[in-house]
Amino acid sequence: MPAVNKGALNAAKIAIIAFSLCCGIALAAGLLIDQSLLDRVEKKYGAAAKQRFVDWQSLIENGKSWPEAEKLERVNNFFNGNVEFVDDIILWQKTDYWAAPTEFLAKGAGDCEDYSIAKYFTLVEMGVDESKLRITYVKALALNQAHMVLTYFDSPRAVPLVLDNLKPSIVPATQRSDLQPVYSFNGTGLWLAKSKGSGQHVGGSDRLSMWTELKLRMLESPF
Repeated sequence: MPAVNKGALNAAKIAIIAFSLCCGIALAAGLLIDQSLLDRVEKKYGAAAKQRFVDWQSLIENGKSWPEAEKLERVNNFFNGNVEFVDDIILWQKTDYWAAPTEFLAKGAGDCEDYSIAKYFTLVEMGVDESKLRITYVKALALNQAHMVLTYFDSPRAVPLVLDNLKPSIVPATQRSDLQPVYSFNGTGLWLAKSKGSGQHVGGSDRLSMWTELKLRMLESPF
């Protein structure tokens, strides 16, 4: 379970506030993919990485008018089908690293946190209200290990849908008895999870140091 940072620095707080106010703008700016950026991606990561960026931008732009159910399905399938699962220690030489969506796509690889984060930011950019989305830390009981998924709440009291890289089908959390929820978060809050519903709100998501570091990194550089 990622460490909770109880004492954020002033500079980090300022950056977090700025991110909260302009998250959509910042991500959208990163998606203005011109030929120069694509050439840099291709040079550093190869032609397949370049195509992933092109397809990602197309998904977002074409999908903004889709019903939310279709957005969920398309985004889940896009990342599950285009990115390989690789542990952080192999990919980043770190025991735990939360990659930005651009880093995830450039590498073409990542772990469960990276799938969940990329799906979250992509759906927000496609117009899904972030209040409906939670990145949820769970225990995968069959694997006996920590895992992370994206959950979607159609309404505050609804049973969430689970978007997972382990199982491709999007199903209600009540059908995922293999997952034991621990906590969930989004851009505005942190909740202690329960098997059904949204859980107990316990503060802002800036208490999660890994989430804070990710957002600061996204402000500084696309990848």
